[in-house]
Amino acid sequence: MTSASDRTGQGEPSRPVSSWIRAAPGTHIWLLIIAVTSLVIEFSSEGLERYLLHRSSSNIHELSEHPLQSLLTSAFWIENPSSLLLYVFLFEVFHAQVERWVGTARWLFTVATAQIAATLISQRIVQLGIENQQVPARMAYVVDVGVSYGLAASVGILTYRIPRPWRWLYLAGALAFFGVPLATGGTFTDIGHAIALGIGLSCRPLTPKRGAGKSVAPNRRPGQSS
Repeated sequence: MTSASDRTGQGEPSRPVSSWIRAAPGTHIWLLIIAVTSLVIEFSSEGLERYLLHRSSSNIHELSEHPLQSLLTSAFWIENPSSLLLYVFLFEVFHAQVERWVGTARWLFTVATAQIAATLISQRIVQLGIENQQVPARMAYVVDVGVSYGLAASVGILTYRIPRPWRWLYLAGALAFFGVPLATGGTFTDIGHAIALGIGLSCRPLTPKRGAGKSVAPNRRPGQSS
């Protein structure tokens, strides 16, 4: 019996969409969860929406009360469901590319480390600001959900995937995109973005070595045909 891949002669490339999704499972599972939570927000009452977003936030109050839960759940909500399509695009451009390149485990380590570190450091800065009366106390309860820290980390590590000299142009663009808001009086979120980008850039040891994965033709005996 002839399989579908045999009939096409191309195997997996005959189904590029499913092949792309299977090659980056973590990215697309994450996207699916965000799509579900966005639908929940879209069809919730104003009071329920407020409760869900605050309960899922990684702000100072929630980190104090439910540290592990808030760090995990905050990465699966976006505050504005209308921006879902934008995040689909960004996930495909950055997360999916990185996951396919370095593998799911290394990609997940990079984005999880960035998400946790950027959240904890930026919220610690907010806490110090509250203690020093530099920012209002209500900042301890601000809605802080989203996926942007993980995206910033993927933007950072993807730098090493881009060939020179385009790599330097890409890096300059990333530094400007995340650095300009921070340098012009940015918020704690901008601080988190800069931290996450730096973590992504520091993960170069997780990237494949140049030439890795290339198959080496076996030695053939003299006169042996291929």
